[in-house]
Amino acid sequence: MKVEAYTQTPAEPVEGTPGVTIRWVITQKDGAPNFAMRVIEVEPGASTPHHTHDYEHEVFVLAGRGAVRGQEGDRPIEAGTVVYVPPNEKHQFVNTGPEALRFICVIPNPV
Repeated sequence: MKVEAYTQTPAEPVEGTPGVTIRWVITQKDGAPNFAMRVIEVEPGASTPHHTHDYEHEVFVLAGRGAVRGQEGDRPIEAGTVVYVPPNEKHQFVNTGPEALRFICVIPNPV
């Protein structure tokens, strides 16, 4: 069992995306055979890349405000919002608020 503060995992910059960091807090290295859990932070005015891939995401917003851009346009998100991104749907998380947008993102292993 792993029990620790998420801040014990170093935040890594997301390549080519200023203002966005990722912490891989639970992975196969921890013995998790099926899923990886990440904590992503998006600084005010920043956004994740507008991208797609062949696996799903489950997201829980912890702090901040923003929008998730998908096939249906922009949808507002804030602390307490849950998001499901299906496989192969183009998506992007945009911080529209004055503080960091922080969310948990769970994806299948391996990616």
